[in-house]
Amino acid sequence: MEKRRGPPPCQSEEGCSNSAKIRKAKNGAQLCGPCFSKSFEDDVHETIINNNLFKRGERVAIGASGGKDSTVLAFVMKTLNDRHDYGLDLQLLSIDEGIKGYRDDSLLAVEKNRVEYGLPLTILSYNDLYGWTMDDIVAKIGKKNNCTFCGVFRRQALDRGAFKIGATKLVTGHNADDMAETVLMNVLRGDIARLERCTNIVTGEEGDLPRAKPLKYCFERDIVMYARSNQLEYFYTECIYAPNAYRGYARKYVRDLEKVHPRAILDLIRSGEKVSVKKEVEMPTLKTCERCGYMTSQKMCKACLLIEGLNTGNTDLGVRKSKKTKKVIVETEGGKKEDGGCGSGGGGCGCAGAADETENEETRKRLKDLQF
Repeated sequence: MEKRRGPPPCQSEEGCSNSAKIRKAKNGAQLCGPCFSKSFEDDVHETIINNNLFKRGERVAIGASGGKDSTVLAFVMKTLNDRHDYGLDLQLLSIDEGIKGYRDDSLLAVEKNRVEYGLPLTILSYNDLYGWTMDDIVAKIGKKNNCTFCGVFRRQALDRGAFKIGATKLVTGHNADDMAETVLMNVLRGDIARLERCTNIVTGEEGDLPRAKPLKYCFERDIVMYARSNQLEYFYTECIYAPNAYRGYARKYVRDLEKVHPRAILDLIRSGEKVSVKKEVEMPTLKTCERCGYMTSQKMCKACLLIEGLNTGNTDLGVRKSKKTKKVIVETEGGKKEDGGCGSGGGGCGCAGAADETENEETRKRLKDLQF
């Protein structure tokens, strides 16, 4: 009878003598638990340093939803801040959209993180900011466009919360899978001009509050394995309004593509990064909303338009796309291309901001490939 082979040795460059327990999704390296965690943290540190994401003394708001991505982000940011002496003032920032049975439960996980990590926590609610909860909005309009409302409101709420606590930068838990999905969604929508912005590791620099994505090159499966290896507590139930979101279709396609070509995720991100709008193309100028003072390229910001629609019963206000299209010339390594631009992307699904996916049977099957 053939002897059963044991797990392979850890392939860490540190000369570890342990047996491998985890296969890193990003590069296929076979590592033991501690070496996997160190490798993951080193990747994030390299991303932070190479992109000059922070300056010493900055107050950084961490978008915390209680899910796997934001929980890992908070843990890694605190770990690296202590280990490498970034000199950052880290604070947790959560948004309560008002979804009973979902957000109220996930905020319990955020509270546990606050206690465990010793980081200040600020919570803002849609109800306080806009006078509406997501439950109220869905009851009013149904589930068809609810992700548009949530995406717009959540983005603005995070900005307002960051300003409230005096943060100079906001970090979110967007991972490599999220970035690849967003690239694909913008291609399918014909919104080529949005590709460069959606793949930038720092956005919003033209305004008062830049946003950074330290987990941009971290694979979702590695994030889950990191959370498990470090016994991090997180909330893994999917938003009850998310199943109908457009992002779900892009997510399935990216996963199917990854099965055939493991580097598909990074290839999609790189493709988006190589597209840039020509400098001479006039882009919208940011100004302030005449109603609430928030940054916008129009007279009234998207959130105020949506709120006005809810309050007046004209729920299509701010949701329907303009019939006008604007040609945008974009540059790629292969040359130039004109894009009609569908003008979509009026907020999109807020799930990408939360970056938290339900840990269902499919997810568990994907993780089995990474364990010995």
